[in-house]
Amino acid sequence: MKKIKLDILGISYSQSQSGAYALIFGETGKKRRLPIIIGSFEAQAIAIELEKMKPSRPLTHDLFKNFATTFNISINEVIIYKFQEGIFYAKLICYDGVKEVEIDSRTSDAVAIAVRFNCPIYTYESILDAAGIVMQEGDEAIETGTQAGTMGSQKPTEEPDKQYSHMTVKELEKKLMEAIDAEAYEKASVIRDEINKRKGSRK
Repeated sequence: MKKIKLDILGISYSQSQSGAYALIFGETGKKRRLPIIIGSFEAQAIAIELEKMKPSRPLTHDLFKNFATTFNISINEVIIYKFQEGIFYAKLICYDGVKEVEIDSRTSDAVAIAVRFNCPIYTYESILDAAGIVMQEGDEAIETGTQAGTMGSQKPTEEPDKQYSHMTVKELEKKLMEAIDAEAYEKASVIRDEINKRKGSRK
C-alpha cells in the first residue's frame, strides 16, 4: 500500500471539543488536509518542540527520545495506518541497527515523538478518503489555526490576550524564560507569539 507523506501545518483550539486541540496535517504538495483532535498535553508537547523551546526538565516525549538514543534506537518514520469509529491509529517504525520493529502508539504521542526525531509522518489513501478535507481555492476554513510551531493564538471564544502589549521585547523574553522554567508552556506559547509578532513588524 502506497504511503502518503504528511506535513504538520498547525495546531489550533478545537471548535468541536472543549479543552482539546486540532492538529492539522497537509498532504505534501496537495490540497488535502487531515485534522486530528488531540489533548492539550500532547498539543503542548508538539508545539514546544516545533518552537524549539527548552524545558528545564525533560518532558515525557523528551525522556522517550533520550532513552531510545542512549540505546542506539532510532525512529525512522511514523505511520497513521487506521481510522475507525472516529479514532486514528498510529505506529512507530523503530530501528536498532539490526532489525526494524513496529510499535503501536496513540497518534498524538507518535507525532510528538516524530518531531523530536525529525522523522517523516505518513498515512494511506484510505485514511485521507475517510477523514481528509479537500481545500478549494480561497477556502481557508481549515486554516484558521496557528501556523506550524505555534499554539494558542486563535482561541475562538476569547479575545486575544493583551496583558503583554505594554512590555518591551526584552521583558517578554524574560517572561518567556520564566514560563518555560515553570513549565507553563501554553503561556510560553502566547508570549512567543507576541515576541515573533513584534520582531516581524520591524522587518
